[in-house]
Amino acid sequence: MNKTYCPSLTEYKRRVSRIVNIGGLPLGGHHPIRVQSMTTVDTMDTLGSVEQTLRMVEAGCEYVRITAPSVKEAQNLLEIKKELRKRGCEVPLIADIHFTPNAAELAARIVEKVRVNPGNYADKKKFEEIEYTDASYAAEVERIRERFRPLVKICKQYGTAMRIGTNHGSLSDRILSRYGDTPLGMVESALEFLRLCEEENYYDVVLSMKASNTQVMVQAYRLLVQKLDEEGLQPYPLHLGVTEAGEAEDGRIKSAVGIGTLLEDGLGDTVRVSLTEAPEAEAPVARMLIDRYTNRAAEAKPIRPLAGELVINNEELKIDAADSAEINSSLPINPFQYFRRVTREVENLGGQNVPRVIADLSRLAGLEYADLRCAGHLYSPFLDKFQMSDLGADYIYTGQTPAPFMLPNGLKEMVDYSAWLDAGQRSDHYPVLTQAEYAGATARHPTLNFVFHNLDSLTEPALDQLRHDSTAVVILYTDNAHAMPEIRRAFFELLNAGVTCPVIINRQYPALKDEQTQLYAATDVGGLLLDGLGDGVVLSTELLPERPKAEWLPVIDGLNQLSFGILQAARTRMSKTEYISCPSCGRTLFDLQETTAMIRKRTDHLKGVKIGIMGCIVNGPGEMADADYGYVGVGKGKIALYRGQEVIKKSVPEANAVDELIELMREDGKWFEPVRLEEPAGV
Repeated sequence: MNKTYCPSLTEYKRRVSRIVNIGGLPLGGHHPIRVQSMTTVDTMDTLGSVEQTLRMVEAGCEYVRITAPSVKEAQNLLEIKKELRKRGCEVPLIADIHFTPNAAELAARIVEKVRVNPGNYADKKKFEEIEYTDASYAAEVERIRERFRPLVKICKQYGTAMRIGTNHGSLSDRILSRYGDTPLGMVESALEFLRLCEEENYYDVVLSMKASNTQVMVQAYRLLVQKLDEEGLQPYPLHLGVTEAGEAEDGRIKSAVGIGTLLEDGLGDTVRVSLTEAPEAEAPVARMLIDRYTNRAAEAKPIRPLAGELVINNEELKIDAADSAEINSSLPINPFQYFRRVTREVENLGGQNVPRVIADLSRLAGLEYADLRCAGHLYSPFLDKFQMSDLGADYIYTGQTPAPFMLPNGLKEMVDYSAWLDAGQRSDHYPVLTQAEYAGATARHPTLNFVFHNLDSLTEPALDQLRHDSTAVVILYTDNAHAMPEIRRAFFELLNAGVTCPVIINRQYPALKDEQTQLYAATDVGGLLLDGLGDGVVLSTELLPERPKAEWLPVIDGLNQLSFGILQAARTRMSKTEYISCPSCGRTLFDLQETTAMIRKRTDHLKGVKIGIMGCIVNGPGEMADADYGYVGVGKGKIALYRGQEVIKKSVPEANAVDELIELMREDGKWFEPVRLEEPAGV
């Protein structure tokens, strides 16, 4: 199988795509990665749409997308465009089309780009299982060709660009019948439409493979690039996005896990971050993700390539069969399908255990009960006990100063090797050794020893020692600016050497803004987890050690919550409720931000339950394909409630809808009342 999907796995090289001109602002090639977003105002509200567009441009949007669900909205795009141009705003406009070919054909004459969803556009999506013969399948493709060809011709005539945007949740019944609910189905859905474009000699096309599930999203984009090259198609530019990412920290983490993973490998020409917030809030997040790669090639240290690895010619992105086979033989993972690295179990690490979270408390000398709150373990002096928490770290690292009290049940402690020796080699403490200490150690813990390693220290003697030590767990780190690929390269070294010890991913960051730390850590750690690499995570920062404890505690608390958020976004450990909420648009039938906040307040204690919150029927039920339950606007003040993709209640008054949603969960045995730690009255 050809596993080649990016210019290089070890060197930062951006994929050079075909250049597509969008209203005088070119996309792809060596042009900068562009930022875009989508309005949330009703498209028929001309002035409201214009004012919001101006705010989005001010926030950094280079392209602005506006929904056009019917002909009347498509017609009003002209009025919006006229008013923007009158105000001196030349931002290219994109019409968002799902179901309506005649709206698309009108919009293509007005705006600079149209987006079509191949799962909805002229195809069938009725959530039916249909058996297609080769003949009936081909006949359906021919019907789509005839319905799609007029739009292609109009775009070609007017110089209008097009995005063929596949969404995981809206694959047609026909695609599902042949390919299933898979990344390959997403890719084939787009390629069918792309081949029709090329038949008409129309090449101003951008492609996207969006999903709310970050594993599916990343696999689909990688597979798309591989298939384009395999079929000899043009290297079309890529629009990156995680659809329905949600709000606040969770939405940013989830977006960075998906988008950042692809940017690390040089994929992507434009980015849209989908947050359930005002669209002006999306552009700065996208820009923060993109700017990390501005000087990456110059700042990165060289990473030794895999045995036989060949960097693809970055101009042509073509390799011959012999070179491809050589690369593929050296890649020990399948980038298009999730498989977790096979490891032996050491205590509660590796094997079938969920990835573990380690909180670095080494700078908190003189640890007190209350200090464990920053690691997610809440101590009540009134009840003299700790409260169990789903966001409680599994391990704490205390360095040279072990905790002077008994830890809560289940929490384990790691200490520096010298401190472990000085304290008499306690069995309830686990030593952390440098590679040099480990190589020469005469005393080790009988069941679990942590060893720091980076790529350079994984020499053949070190690998052999790890291979034969059933107590070893590696803490893998790097100081390379090209961090995720170097740590991934170290994992490949372990895989190729047959080393099966668990590995903790360690990333340390300078004193960044909180949002930068969220995005960078989600990219670095999440990208590895998506490839099945990593049995735990420890995050730390380089704040000056002499800073008072009061300043350290909120930093550690934030890093602990971030670690759990990354594991959840990568779908490797579910520790809280997940909200698959759309970012709103002109189709939205209720206040998404307010409703999402209300649903979160009532349900955020339901660990592992996934709730889709969709503003209209276009974005549900398809776009919430992974959700256990769905809350979908179907009319003014009317909500449909779903179990999975099955509608259970069709027209619930909005005022009662959250109560009805909870009742549905109760019927399924997934609802329980939240438990709060209460202090005795009068104390």
